Amino acid sequence: MQTRPLPGKRDQDQGLKKMHKEPLTAHLTELRNRIVISLIAVSVAFGICFNYSEEIFLLLTAPMHNVIVFSLQKPFISFVPGQNPDLNLIFLAPAEALWMHLKIAFISGCIISSPVIFFELWRFISPGLLPKEKKLAVPFVLTTTLLFMIGAIFCFVIVLPFAINFLLTYKTENIKPMISAEKYIDFCLKFILAFGAIFELPVVVVFLTRMGVVTTDFLAKNRKYAVLIAFVAAALLTPTPDAFNQILMAVPILVLYEAGILASRILNRKKKAEEKQ
Repeated sequence: MQTRPLPGKRDQDQGLKKMHKEPLTAHLTELRNRIVISLIAVSVAFGICFNYSEEIFLLLTAPMHNVIVFSLQKPFISFVPGQNPDLNLIFLAPAEALWMHLKIAFISGCIISSPVIFFELWRFISPGLLPKEKKLAVPFVLTTTLLFMIGAIFCFVIVLPFAINFLLTYKTENIKPMISAEKYIDFCLKFILAFGAIFELPVVVVFLTRMGVVTTDFLAKNRKYAVLIAFVAAALLTPTPDAFNQILMAVPILVLYEAGILASRILNRKKKAEEKQ
C-alpha cells in the first residue's frame, strides 16, 4: 500500500528536484551575484566606517581601561577604572597605524552590512525551501542580525573587560605592559567576530532540524559531545590559549545550543499542528 506524501513534503521534494536539475553554472552564477551584492554593501559601509575609524578605535580601547562591576543595588552593572588606567597603546612600524584603521573600518563595515549579507545568504538557500518557509526572509534576517549584534555587544561589554584586565594583571607585578595598537585591535576584533558568529548557533540548529539533517532528540541525547565540541571550538576561536577566555566562550556556546534545541522543538510543534489542519 502506497502512502501519499504530505503536501509540505511534496513541495519540498519538488523544490529540491528543481535545484538538482539546474546546471552547476546556474548555481555558481547565483552565488557570484549574491557575493557581489554583499561586497558592494561591505564596500559602502567600509567607506563610512573609515571616516569614523578614530572614534571606533577609542571605543575599542574602553575595555582596556575599565572593568565591569556587578552589584545588587542600582545601577546593578557599572564600569570602574581598571588597574591600568594610564596604559597607552604604541605602534612599532610606520604603516601599522594605517593598517589598523583599515582593519577597523573593514570589520566595522562587515558588521554594519550584516543585514544585507544575511539577506543575500537567504536568497541563495531559499530555492530549496517550502513556499511557506520562503516567506520567512524578514524574520531570518532580523533574527540573524539581532543575534550577531547581541553576541558582539555581549563580548564588548562583558567578555573583553574581564579578559583584558585578567591578562594584564595576571603575574605582571615585575613586568610593564607595552602593547602594540595593531595587536590589541586584532585581539578585540577577533573576539567580537567570534562571539557574533557563535551567537548564530540557535539559527543553525533550527535550520538543520527543519531540513531533517538532525533531530532535537539526537541533539539532546548527545549533550556530552556538545560540551566537548564547545570547549574545542572555544580553544580554536579565542585569540589566547588560556583556559579563562575559553570558558568565557564555551559557556555561551552551551547556552545557545540549548536555546537552539528549545526553539526547534517549539517550531516543530507548530509545523505538525499546521500539517494536521
